[in-house]
Amino acid sequence: MHNPTLTLDERRNIDTGAWFSKLSLPLQQAILSRAIVRRLPDDAPLAIRGAQAEEWVGVARGAVRISTVALSGKQVTLTYCEPGTWFGDIALFDGLPRTHDAHAHGETTLLVVRKPDFKALLAQHVELYEALLRLNCRRLRLMFDQFEDVNTRPLQARLARQLLLLAKSYGIADGEEIRIGLQLAQEDLAQLLGASRQRVNQELKGFERDGILRVEPTRLVVLSRERLMAVAER
Repeated sequence: MHNPTLTLDERRNIDTGAWFSKLSLPLQQAILSRAIVRRLPDDAPLAIRGAQAEEWVGVARGAVRISTVALSGKQVTLTYCEPGTWFGDIALFDGLPRTHDAHAHGETTLLVVRKPDFKALLAQHVELYEALLRLNCRRLRLMFDQFEDVNTRPLQARLARQLLLLAKSYGIADGEEIRIGLQLAQEDLAQLLGASRQRVNQELKGFERDGILRVEPTRLVVLSRERLMAVAER
């Protein structure tokens, strides 16, 4: 058995996560008792595409960048796992290799449950099966929502929706402004949206002109969440 040592903020991120917080207290305690803490520097590898899965992971601080390599050899970011997110269970269930690469984005703290402990938790807690089924149903719904957005919404609305998600996951409120704490290059943002950096840059400049957003060298600051929501729903 392991005794994870998290900071108060890290533990709060785990405890208040949308999925973990809905588990029964005995199951929460069982997961924590089998988890180890791992702290990674920026860009440290966590999983490699094609490798066998050996761990189930919860993000306590920072972010995990999920990516793949395009035919050109370029690394393409698909999504970020924010604090409170758990991932890695699919490959542990089906026994197939990892489908994507995973790297720390910024200094990142993880709760890691090794494969034997994950299997033991499933054997001892039927509730975990049901909870993971709900989690994967939510992932599937979000995936279909993303497909729908790409095929039906203009880039401006998709960008606004992505910024709202980032503000919700990484937002730091300062009066009416919301500073997105996740450091993102415009190229990273473009990859999340399946668009070119040039087009995303044009849309960001438009948001700046309209007083919706401020673009800083390494951060984005939402000036009006309400106006950004209005753009997202157009």
